[in-house]
Amino acid sequence: MIELARRMSCVQASAIREILKVTERADVLSFAGGLPAPEAFPAGALARAHADVLANDAAAALQYGPTEGFGPLRAWVAERMTGRGLPAAPGQVLITAGSQQGIDLVGKALIDPGDTVVVEAPSYLAALQSFSTYEARFETVETDDDGMSADALERVLLARRVRLIYLVPNFQNPRGTTLSLERRARIARLAAQHGVTVLEDDPYGELRYRGPTLPPVAGLDPDAPVIHLGTFSKTLAPGLRLGYAVADERTIRALTIAKQAADLHTASLTQRAVARMLETFDYDAHLGRLRLLYGERLDAMLSSIERSFPERTAWTRPEGGLFVWMRLPCGMDAQDLFVDAMRERVAFVPGAPFYPGDPCRETLRLNFSNRPPLAIAEGMARLGACVERRLREAGPERQVAG
Repeated sequence: MIELARRMSCVQASAIREILKVTERADVLSFAGGLPAPEAFPAGALARAHADVLANDAAAALQYGPTEGFGPLRAWVAERMTGRGLPAAPGQVLITAGSQQGIDLVGKALIDPGDTVVVEAPSYLAALQSFSTYEARFETVETDDDGMSADALERVLLARRVRLIYLVPNFQNPRGTTLSLERRARIARLAAQHGVTVLEDDPYGELRYRGPTLPPVAGLDPDAPVIHLGTFSKTLAPGLRLGYAVADERTIRALTIAKQAADLHTASLTQRAVARMLETFDYDAHLGRLRLLYGERLDAMLSSIERSFPERTAWTRPEGGLFVWMRLPCGMDAQDLFVDAMRERVAFVPGAPFYPGDPCRETLRLNFSNRPPLAIAEGMARLGACVERRLREAGPERQVAG
């Protein structure tokens, strides 16, 4: 038997990936994975760009490339981030194999065994997995509808040495909530005062369907050590595996060295094709279409939940992103509900795996971007009926206690 490294004992398989294995049946209405709508993929534009690159630049596109990434794509990202409130030069950009690789590179470059990483509770599951690989110690900070509590974060920073603060400021995965402007500014100040790096993971920032756009944490205090991660997975297509990190040039050099040891560079053909597409593709118009599509689906989910679920069920009301977070009534265990729901051919992700410590078992995550409104309504009706049935089976005493 092959003996695994000790650190692998700290890493659990992704509950979401395991759930997706059993929800792939065509007859299951799955709201489990954070999947974009495939009908929104710009397949035609991507096909034309790939064909153009292969016809006119095949030698370079099929060859090894620089670890930092394709120059014109880095320049595009820098200009885009500058327009969003984070002034950046191309030398401050590293192209990654999705933002997930960015998370892993930060863990590799910054975290020593036993280091404390502050995370939201709940938090993005794959980030917890990645940091666990590097034997991080997690410290959770309470969150509410305005995101991570800056007061609670300050108490942690005063009490112990923290290596990294990890947060998803826009339409957080899994809760769908957004970090308020006031808290963004305060967290940036705290990071600067305490010399603690913030990892700002922003896969959903440009998927806002209502309300004002907020600036990146990384752009609010020039003295704050912040690494900003972004991705094309949610706005173009996840199969591209194309993301980016934006930070000061010294940090980008360190992340580049970490990436060299991992995969040498992100796929040259993919980088060049996306860069070529973005030369003529109206990216903002594409985002506008996505916002209309996903905004309609979010509204469908919220109204369907309102109609279909019993009293004392609570849920978030996001202004963007891909997820709604629900708290079941009467202490109902979402894992038990999942078994019932699968019998009715509807799936979700139980909330417990999103907690690095003691989980809140009556929570669950719902994805709305991958299903049309009628399917969302049907799925929420099935799931709501499962909740109602479990409440009836629990009896009146349990309902009153809840």
